Amino acid sequence: MKIAHSVMLKQENVNKGTVVSVRGSVVDACFSQKLPAIYNKLCAGKKGEIVIEVLIHLSPEMVRGIALTPTRGLSRGSFVTDTEQPICVPVGRQLLGRAFNVFGETIDNGEALKDVEWRSIHQPPVPLSKRAVTSAIFTTGIKAIDVLVPLERGGKAGLFGGAGVGKTVLITETIHKVMGLHGGISLFCGIGERCREAEELFREIKEAGVLNNTVMLFGQMQEPPGARFRVGHAALTMAEYFRDETKRDVLLLIDNIFRFIQAGAEVSGLLGQLPSRVGYQPTLGTELSQLEEKFAIHNTGAITSVQAVYVPADDFTDPSAVHTFNHLSASVVLSRKRASEGLYPAIDPLQSGSKMLMPHIVGKRHYEIAREVLKVLAIYEELKDIIGMLGLEEVSKEDREIVNQARRIERFLTQPFFTTEQFTGQEGRSVDLQDALDGCERILNNEFFSYPEISLYMIGKIDEAKKHDA
Repeated sequence: MKIAHSVMLKQENVNKGTVVSVRGSVVDACFSQKLPAIYNKLCAGKKGEIVIEVLIHLSPEMVRGIALTPTRGLSRGSFVTDTEQPICVPVGRQLLGRAFNVFGETIDNGEALKDVEWRSIHQPPVPLSKRAVTSAIFTTGIKAIDVLVPLERGGKAGLFGGAGVGKTVLITETIHKVMGLHGGISLFCGIGERCREAEELFREIKEAGVLNNTVMLFGQMQEPPGARFRVGHAALTMAEYFRDETKRDVLLLIDNIFRFIQAGAEVSGLLGQLPSRVGYQPTLGTELSQLEEKFAIHNTGAITSVQAVYVPADDFTDPSAVHTFNHLSASVVLSRKRASEGLYPAIDPLQSGSKMLMPHIVGKRHYEIAREVLKVLAIYEELKDIIGMLGLEEVSKEDREIVNQARRIERFLTQPFFTTEQFTGQEGRSVDLQDALDGCERILNNEFFSYPEISLYMIGKIDEAKKHDA
């Protein structure tokens, strides 16, 4: 009897409301007992399968929320229950090697997690007093990035480019390289991923043997905008646990941060907010900052983020690209022109840039070599039109030497990837930073002036060119 009474008492204390309206993913509900707090999770449906997050208080009794699941079957008059807590996800070592959705439910056909800690996806950012103020380089083993666009440990790097220029391939390669170089934990967050891409990526990481140090989280393309909008926060909560509790560095890869902005625009439109420039939500800057500013170096470890950024119509003045640029310490721009020339990774060194490329951070030698490489490539870019019209013979001897250096540097900065071996038939390469710098320096010193350009294409260390030429 005591047990039955306690259950009854528990049911009586549940804060229940009634659905007033349903407009797509937007649900208005009336609560006569107690108004749910902002970000509280509401459940509706026969089995509580419809999840709604409170975003607006309309009146002393009315709330407006966005559904993170399809609202099929929900109607006016339906009951809705306030869970009196925000959306939570599991954290802990049990997450390694698994794939989840925005609610922390496993989606890899494995066993459900047992006895795990659950945390709110709305965690406070690291206070300034606990942030590290030193700058260090995060090496990737990819020549073009490590030499010309070095990433910051605990910083944010963006992969900018249109469709089909290699953003996802570069991200998967970074996961593979980081496992071997740093032995840290990688957390992949797919925002607006295609189902096919999610399945292929999970299988590829498993076959590469790095799944045991990886957590995967997906808010897939067919899911409601609310789920795609919150999956980034869920991934950050998981990453923060590994940084703060296990005291390990975490690499958080996001593909694609534009889909987060796009989901926010959809949510904003559904909530009835007036659109801003180019149709984006008026709160674009705030929403992006709330997510991006959580990436930081804590006293216990660092969360380094690499984010693919789709650029609509290759227009870098688009508000989504402009706002994202403001948060990044390194910007890796992928060029369609270079991809068409077969120069992979298709990184445009003249448009890319890193705040880490400073003498007191990377060292004087690295800085001088990188600046000289960029100078040679910039002069070559200016000479292309003249060479195209008049021919290489019409430029000066000094310019011909620069053209020779630039074309060989371009080919040396290409690199076969481990994740594309099955497509290209070429064995992947990981190149140490010092080996990459030595190669660039030797090309600038004209050591490979007489070597054919093809001997420097798709190699690892510079000495492989001599073997190829032989």
